[in-house]
Amino acid sequence: MSDSNTLKSQYSAQVEADIERNAKEQERVAAELAALQEQLQTLDHDRTLLVGMREALSTQGAAAVAGEAPVTPQAAPPVELPKARKPKGESAAPKQRAKKADGKKAATKKAPSVAQPRTPGSPTLRELVLNLITASTEPRSAAEVTTTLAETHPERKAGGTVVRNTLESLVARGQAERTKQNKSVFYTAIPAAATPEDAGKKDAPANV
Repeated sequence: MSDSNTLKSQYSAQVEADIERNAKEQERVAAELAALQEQLQTLDHDRTLLVGMREALSTQGAAAVAGEAPVTPQAAPPVELPKARKPKGESAAPKQRAKKADGKKAATKKAPSVAQPRTPGSPTLRELVLNLITASTEPRSAAEVTTTLAETHPERKAGGTVVRNTLESLVARGQAERTKQNKSVFYTAIPAAATPEDAGKKDAPANV
C-alpha cells in the first residue's frame, strides 16, 4: 500500500507540474498574440492613412494639371458702335467671373489633407503605454491607461482591448507586473536593471 501511495503522489505531482507549465505556456502565447494583433492594427491603420494620402495627392495632381492646361483664347469682342454701347454695370461681370474662377482654384489647392501616418522615429504604442505606467506613482488599470493615452496622445487611437493586450505584452516581456485587487487588475512598470557600468560607478570609491 505504501508503494501505491508513493506512486500516486508522484503522478499527482507530475500532473500539477504539467498543468502549471501549460498555464505559463498559454500566458506566453496570449502575450505574443496580443503583440501581433497590435502590430497588425498599427499596420492596418498606417495603410489606411497612406491610401488616404495617395487619394489626396491624386486629387491635387489632377487639379494642378487642370490648372496648367492651355487656355483656349477667346475671340476678341467686336467693336461696339456708340449706339450699341453697353451700360457700365456690365463691364464688371468679367472681373467677377475671374475672381470666382480664382477662388475655385484656391479652394482646390487648399483641399483638406489627411492625417500624416506615424513616422519611423515616433514611439510605438507599447513605448507610450510603458511610459505612462512608468510615470505613474501607483498601479494603473487598463481603463485608466486608455483614458490617459487618449488625453495625452489623441492622435494615437487605441481601444481598451488593444491597451490591455499591450500591457499583457509588457508583462510577458518582463517590463511590467500584474497585480489583482478584488476583481480589478492593475499594472506597474518594472524598473530597468542597472548596467554593469552603473554598478561599477556605485562601487567605485568617492574622490577625496
